[in-house]
Amino acid sequence: MTANNEWLKVESLDLEGQGVAHNAEGKVVFIEGALPGEEVQVQVHRKKNNWEQASMTALRRESPQRVTPACSHFGICGGCKLQHFHVGAQIATKQRALEDGLWHLGKVKPERVLRPIEGPAWGYRYRARLSVRHVAKKGKVLVGFHERKSSYVADMDSCAVLPPHLSALLPRLAELVARMDARDRLPQIEVAVGSQVTALVLRHLEPLSAGDLSQLRAFAAEHGIKWWLQPKGPDTVHLLDAGGPPLEYTLPEFGITMPFKPTDFTQVNHQINTVLVSRALRLLDAQADERVIDWFCGLGNFTLPIATQAREVLGLEGSEALVARSRENAALNALAEKTSFVARNLFEITPAELAGFGHADKWLIDPPREGAFALAKAAADLHADPSSAPGFVAPRRIVYVSCNPATLARDAGLLVHQAGYRCTAAGAVNMFPHTAHVESIAVFEKS
Repeated sequence: MTANNEWLKVESLDLEGQGVAHNAEGKVVFIEGALPGEEVQVQVHRKKNNWEQASMTALRRESPQRVTPACSHFGICGGCKLQHFHVGAQIATKQRALEDGLWHLGKVKPERVLRPIEGPAWGYRYRARLSVRHVAKKGKVLVGFHERKSSYVADMDSCAVLPPHLSALLPRLAELVARMDARDRLPQIEVAVGSQVTALVLRHLEPLSAGDLSQLRAFAAEHGIKWWLQPKGPDTVHLLDAGGPPLEYTLPEFGITMPFKPTDFTQVNHQINTVLVSRALRLLDAQADERVIDWFCGLGNFTLPIATQAREVLGLEGSEALVARSRENAALNALAEKTSFVARNLFEITPAELAGFGHADKWLIDPPREGAFALAKAAADLHADPSSAPGFVAPRRIVYVSCNPATLARDAGLLVHQAGYRCTAAGAVNMFPHTAHVESIAVFEKS
């Protein structure tokens, strides 16, 4: 076990943002708050045969990349882990994590490393789920993120990664909830910022009184927000009062407007999403005579921009309800004739089903954290046995947008070593500054 007086040399950061060192016995030690190059002493909190988990108690050699956190709640709030690490160094670390994952997990080395996509480091979080807790012993209501490694709600009066107008609302929201009859039955408030309006979704475990509804309306009028109410599951979300501008975001380069509900999955960082879509389409390079398939299409974030360039785009998603919404968005943007949408379980797709979707010149893949293993495996199986689907022709190019470097590396290994592709480019996307979350984009070309 690591001794309290032992000085450890921090070698790197892991995917959770912890410093990685080895003690005198050669055992790996994961250290909360430590940065590469630093020499630290630690207090061990958890130990296993091959590793220990610890927090830093003393710092002898400080990293030149260590900075003063911008948020006074850093270290208590669990929303950010890396505010003490210079944002440029964060990006470099995420790029390294992507490349290391591709090589160590997938035995894939991209031919070209793309410049990381980055944007504003503060005020970028346009989507958030805030916890609400009435703490009777303190005589106050807390509205914010959970404390680090805890179920308690952090006592926050601001948040540096939320847009300034939302950060300023945190204490006002706490005051509002404290006045409400249902203050003990309001567990969370979801936030969604659109191009014209800010939506707040209030989860309530019992019907709201007339007095509570009146207070919500007064708050909305004072602060220029729209309340949505959620009495049960996400499907029960509805506007408190109709009217006003819609909740939507835009992709100006492509002339696309994307309406969404505040509980829909949309990218947290709209500025980065705009750049990401633009780069993905440049890398895809869809031509006017080409057919493209967009796997895990969501509301059409990539499908609709692709449709402004390609002859035809097929979007696939796992939910009939989501597919219906995609069709609505296509119609709104006058792209219905160039798009079609199909609901399928993409985590269980077979080679026969894959071949059944017909030839596409190119693919765009944007899966959740689980990745696209079934899709990559089906492509590999068809490559190994072309006779199983006569006439099937694999796409010449695949652009893969990932939110998990481990599943990207796994799928890249299948595409490169079993499906006949080369990884021609890959790069990191700093979608979540000050967190250890790694988003990335990779390009695969048929060999």
